[in-house]
Amino acid sequence: MSKLNYKKGFTLIELLVVVAIIGVLSSVVLASLNSARSKGSDAAIKANLSSARAQAELFYDSGSAGYEGVCAVATGAIGSMVLAAARQLSSSATVGNDSIAFVYSASGVAQGGNNSSVCHDTANGWAAIVSLKSPTAPNSGWCVDSSGNAKESTSLDSSPSLVVVCP
Repeated sequence: MSKLNYKKGFTLIELLVVVAIIGVLSSVVLASLNSARSKGSDAAIKANLSSARAQAELFYDSGSAGYEGVCAVATGAIGSMVLAAARQLSSSATVGNDSIAFVYSASGVAQGGNNSSVCHDTANGWAAIVSLKSPTAPNSGWCVDSSGNAKESTSLDSSPSLVVVCP
């Protein structure tokens, strides 16, 4: 009768296979996590702009001159809500005023006199748009306005005439 001499432990090949499997699984999880972050930012942008619509109606009903000045960052106005939506893209994001046109930028950076987040107001209406991180249509942002629209849009122009309705 002979004694069998089994060594306890794992071979180098077995360890390498386990490490490779863990590496592949972690890369899949990280890719999914980045997608979830983008979708979360987009959801926050949409929620902030939805809240802005309700606040704009309170501003209108407060006895002001219609919607004129609703885009300001002041008590009762929606500027701070639009800015909070823009800050989902970049902590240094700004919101363009009536003279600024919308230009898409997933990073929230202003380009050539235009901005990736704008808010336009007149006495008769208002509209705000903020770029999305992962839009369903190329180069679009989430746009809300005083007529009840809330949708993805690729533009919100300021010239030749000020646009206060999501196109």
